[in-house]
Amino acid sequence: MNQLRILSIVFLSSFTVTGKKADSSADGKSKTLTSAPVQWELVWEDNFDVPGLPDKKIWSYEEGYIRNKEAQYYTKERKENARVEDGNLIIEARNDNWNGNKITSASINTFGKKSMLYGRIEVKAKLPTGVGTWPAIWMLGDVGKSGTGWPACGEIDIMENVGFDPDIIHANCHTKAYNHVKGTNKGNKITIEKPYNDFHVYAIDWYKDHIDFFVDDQKYFTFTNEGTGNDVWPFDKPHYLILNFAVGGSWGGQEGVDDKIFPQKFYVDYVKVYKEK
Repeated sequence: MNQLRILSIVFLSSFTVTGKKADSSADGKSKTLTSAPVQWELVWEDNFDVPGLPDKKIWSYEEGYIRNKEAQYYTKERKENARVEDGNLIIEARNDNWNGNKITSASINTFGKKSMLYGRIEVKAKLPTGVGTWPAIWMLGDVGKSGTGWPACGEIDIMENVGFDPDIIHANCHTKAYNHVKGTNKGNKITIEKPYNDFHVYAIDWYKDHIDFFVDDQKYFTFTNEGTGNDVWPFDKPHYLILNFAVGGSWGGQEGVDDKIFPQKFYVDYVKVYKEK
């Protein structure tokens, strides 16, 4: 990563994760690759400790109706939808009919400002809830902005949750070979009791040969580089991070949208990105 800048102070610290790197076959079973402990060095972080709009040195906005036939209009630099308050990023979905758009929310990303290639990405968050909510912490390949379309650009879904199934956290990877359009995407899910009541750490450990997915250091999915090229593994190129709160749409809206739940807030305590020492 080049010329990384952060919101406040970058603490050039490190920590050791003691455990085994593992990969996973198509049936989700893991096999040991090495028992060496993994040491991570902090590269950048955003602790959301300066009130106001998200730090423009790190975050940009999507604006409008973007994807998946979702109900929300994503606004740009509107504090009602995205702001830093009391030490958290808050992404708020509102049924406020702003400028003729019934439901508003926000989607922010690090494209062109902070890209990631391998390492550990952690996001500590408390989720919204209610039928129709669809918060996500995810990544897309930078090449998606320069002509390589989805899913060939790669997509890493660190956390997705839909309000009609509120205690289930999903992880997925989408590539040209493995994606939900073909019905071949690879992923897994884990039950976390009431993730809308408490903060949890949603994370990936991203290596050259596999990506491990965690909630609170509990690993529940591994996506493996099969060594067959970009169609399966576009994850040898930089990706950027996206934090968004969608409403309705092709997945979040499968059981409708309950208009009585609004406003709903997606809280993010921090984002931390590490590289392997």
